[in-house]
Amino acid sequence: MKPHNHSSAVTEFVLLSFSMPWPWDILFFVLLLAIFTLTLTGNLLIITLVFKDHQLRTPMYFFLCNLSILEILFIFSVIPKLMENLLSLDKTITFWGCITQCYFYFFLGIAEFFLIAVMSLDRYVAICHPLHYHLIMNKRVCALLVLGCWLGGCLFPLSSIILLSRLPFCGPNIIDHFFCDYAPLVRLSCIDTNLLLTIESVLAAVVQASSLVFTLGSYAYIISTILRIRSSTGRQKAFSTCASHITVASIFYGSAIFMYCLPSQGRSPDVQKAVGMLSVVVTPPLNPFIYSLRNEKVKNAMRDFVRGKKISL
Repeated sequence: MKPHNHSSAVTEFVLLSFSMPWPWDILFFVLLLAIFTLTLTGNLLIITLVFKDHQLRTPMYFFLCNLSILEILFIFSVIPKLMENLLSLDKTITFWGCITQCYFYFFLGIAEFFLIAVMSLDRYVAICHPLHYHLIMNKRVCALLVLGCWLGGCLFPLSSIILLSRLPFCGPNIIDHFFCDYAPLVRLSCIDTNLLLTIESVLAAVVQASSLVFTLGSYAYIISTILRIRSSTGRQKAFSTCASHITVASIFYGSAIFMYCLPSQGRSPDVQKAVGMLSVVVTPPLNPFIYSLRNEKVKNAMRDFVRGKKISL
């Protein structure tokens, strides 16, 4: 398969979203608005607390702050357009708007995979090498790790998106999805795109597998270290420092594995939409609540913030 250099005949796409009666569209819009507001508020609160409370100015919360930024940008890449389509008769999106949405969806998703793995490394150093933690996870190392996550997310899908943008689209221009996902978009091309779909599945598997293996490896060492602690109080304290990340990582990888348990070629439009909703709507709101409910430092900082107390700078 060779990408074509000529410009596409299609200048816009139609996002079918969900075929529902008008009242259900309104109800779904209200639900999405609530989830969007909840996700935005929760993650902005986490970012605010990390910046204002000196007790949260540690590598763990620096990574958490970046995770919250990624979650905010992630929902902004999909949900506003979906909400607009629910209320509008015009469900079109421009060609380059669609390509851009597809790129940011994968850019931010891949960056999250890398960041989850980096957070597991942070917990490994904290549990297995506590005396050297601040020496190893210094500001420069943390900044480079986060920069690597953002750059990796930015560059990894770039070649696939460039190839996608050069495909000829002669019509039809109807995408049976609620956002410009890669596989439904590629299938609209005038040429055979099985190779591109295979490459997409392989790249997705590589990103997920590498991140998952790294995280599992880190936690294998962490669990081994915790089990060697003689005091039950010490074991409980050590486990509590990584409980929130374990929960977030389990949900994140669980949803991702479910999303890609079928290859792109084998997913029906309904399955495609269902797994898309899982990643775009269900997972993002969970991050701030898991960390606020399971983490005493975050809960204390939040109580002070809600009560209007001056948070130490």
